[in-house]
Amino acid sequence: MAEAHQAVAFQFTITPEGIDLQLSYQALNQIYLSGVRSWKKRVSRMRNRVIKGVYPASPSSWLFVVIAILATMYMRSDPSMGLITKIQQHLPLSLHVSLSSQGQTMVSVLVFSTLLWLSLILALRFCLKLLLSYHQWMFEQHGRVSNVTKVWVTLLRLLSSRKPLLYSYQTSLPHLPVPAIKDTLTRYLESVRPLLTDPEFKRMTKLANHFEANLGNRLQRYLRLKALWATNYVSDWWEEYIYLRSRCPLMVNSNYYGMDFLYVTPTPVQAARAGNTITALLLYRRKVNREELKPSRVPGTVIPLCAAQCERMFNTTRTPGVETDVLQHWQDSEFVVVYHNGRYFRLWVYQAGRLLSPREIEHQMQRILDDPSPPKPGEDKLGALTAGDRIPWAQMRKQYFSSGINKRSLDAIERAAFFVTLDEEEQGMRGEDPAGNLDRYAKSLLHGKCYDRWFDKSFSIVIYKNGKSGLNAEHSWADAPTVAHLWEYTLATDAFQLGYTEDGHCKGEVDRSLPQPQRLVWDIPSEVQAQVCSSLAVAQALADDVDCHVFPFREFGKGQIKKLRISPDAFIQIGLQLAYYRDRGGFCLTYEASMTRLFREGRTETVRSCSNESAAFVKALEDGEAEEQCRRLFRLASERHQNLYRMAMTGAGIDRHLFCLYVVSKYLGVESPFLKEVLSEPWRLSTSQTPVQQMELFDLKNHPDFISLGGGFGPVADDGYGVSYIIVGEDMINFHVSSKYSCSETDSHRFGAQISKALQDIMTLLSADTKTSLSSKGAAQPQAKKLL
Repeated sequence: MAEAHQAVAFQFTITPEGIDLQLSYQALNQIYLSGVRSWKKRVSRMRNRVIKGVYPASPSSWLFVVIAILATMYMRSDPSMGLITKIQQHLPLSLHVSLSSQGQTMVSVLVFSTLLWLSLILALRFCLKLLLSYHQWMFEQHGRVSNVTKVWVTLLRLLSSRKPLLYSYQTSLPHLPVPAIKDTLTRYLESVRPLLTDPEFKRMTKLANHFEANLGNRLQRYLRLKALWATNYVSDWWEEYIYLRSRCPLMVNSNYYGMDFLYVTPTPVQAARAGNTITALLLYRRKVNREELKPSRVPGTVIPLCAAQCERMFNTTRTPGVETDVLQHWQDSEFVVVYHNGRYFRLWVYQAGRLLSPREIEHQMQRILDDPSPPKPGEDKLGALTAGDRIPWAQMRKQYFSSGINKRSLDAIERAAFFVTLDEEEQGMRGEDPAGNLDRYAKSLLHGKCYDRWFDKSFSIVIYKNGKSGLNAEHSWADAPTVAHLWEYTLATDAFQLGYTEDGHCKGEVDRSLPQPQRLVWDIPSEVQAQVCSSLAVAQALADDVDCHVFPFREFGKGQIKKLRISPDAFIQIGLQLAYYRDRGGFCLTYEASMTRLFREGRTETVRSCSNESAAFVKALEDGEAEEQCRRLFRLASERHQNLYRMAMTGAGIDRHLFCLYVVSKYLGVESPFLKEVLSEPWRLSTSQTPVQQMELFDLKNHPDFISLGGGFGPVADDGYGVSYIIVGEDMINFHVSSKYSCSETDSHRFGAQISKALQDIMTLLSADTKTSLSSKGAAQPQAKKLL
């Protein structure tokens, strides 16, 4: 094989005449350039450590401090109040001998200046941490900002004036606080009140009070101790017990997907789309490695969000274990693994230390597409092991993939920057049934054929035959906003920065001497093939049961909602409550994902969207009460929802605190009937908003068709719905609804129709009030003129 020969730097043969040494200068040059690239990365990382280590100051500020101290010394003043003299007295004897008195003074000044500089940096970072711990700004009404908040904003802007690196704020972010147990229990009881009858609520109140008076405070003490010691008292347990210890399939149950543009496919050439997409992803990785990405912030503010989830975005795989999985992350990887037509290929994306051009990657992808070789026995459906139950996969991996060629091939997949599937199907909104095609597109990204994705990878890219693209992401290493940020950059860079030629190919030249993509070799015994069939059967049954429905809601968008002075998210969430009530005849425990990335290593918190206020509005509307009363109740429900969201963001949520108390109880070996019941309650309506974080990358005025479809996930409960939505531009909201065919009470298409009707009914209700107000003002104007 050509690539095998090129990988050998030198060969030697022992002959009767001696040793015949054959050097491959091309291979040696590759080794040299790879080494140079590696050292450049090390130097860059060291530089970044220094820059972010002294933030919000700068390394050059050290020189300023030194010059200032020297200037004051020159003016016969001692700013150190005798400390410089003390330092000079305690210098090593060797310096006293080798340096003059003036030299000793200079060294002492440098030492004092450095200590003073470090002290100032610590003081500035402490001040920045105090400022970032202030969250009252979030609870103030729009347009009514307190003087305290105004001063706070000014100070924060002042301390954040220097351009930060991606991780510059990490050590300045506050730690997630542990709420008072009484506050959490009070908020919990408020959240379940609309779901329980009076006798049920009385029983739950009694359980909560008993828990608080007895076991609760003991568990709370342990949790506070952990909060003092750990960076984040929730995140490590959340990752381990919610994700890594789960033994059920990742596919559908945990992994989620992201879609391409709704109306546009930048090129119909599959290999070209792969070339640009892979290039864009690797450019993003370069920005992450160099910390050149701007830190994410709360929209419309200077408040930074934790960037820790970016660290394991690339070169990461979740490896299966019998009891728990493990997330493995490698520092860097110069290749991706590509799956096509039942074969696996290693594709090197760097040569001689440089990233291949999009056109060169397209050329390599076309080679894979044109490769006529058939898959080896057991190779084509090997990925089903990652789609089925975790324990059989862990056992097979340990027994049959721990050595030899299977280990080498599996290592290539697991160490790859990410996984790429060249799918043989066509997807997207096309043909005579565009709505139905979107549903099939969602199912394809969520589970595919159950064997043509590698569900263990941090994320897998799918490029379809007609040029459409998408991704499938593993959930344990990061949450959807982090992946959405990556995907936004990828789509924008692909369409607007890299671009295509008129005939749909990538731009640039091709080095025809590039080695062929390397086919991964397997030796799959019959026992593994039998387990592949078994895992595939489990995965196929799960995939066949998923009912996905994707639909763009075009009646109105956030523009019209904001004119009513209502939060778009609150509007949609209350609409979902109305839709569910009409669909199922009652209310249910509702999960809306919020983020806690205002805190270091923060992940998510639950907003319990079904509140007393939202339930009161829905009942009033359905019972036909007066419109004015319904509007008043809606305003109350909207304000309540916004307050719940703010509390979740600022560490005053309910569910993560109760979850950690439950984990502590398990470590102590004690049972709590209250915690056991709380954590076993099903989330029959699980919702999430996909945020649009980089609107500056998309010019929707000049390119209105480049609208993202967002992404979705599978249903959390067997008898419930999963709903994801993305608010795009001013006039559209895209919804992704999932449920299970096996439940006779759920239907994704029916619920989608209920969502559309609920949103329109609420808008009609609120718009009627606006029209009445406008007509009243119009009638009052002539009367005012008469009075004048």
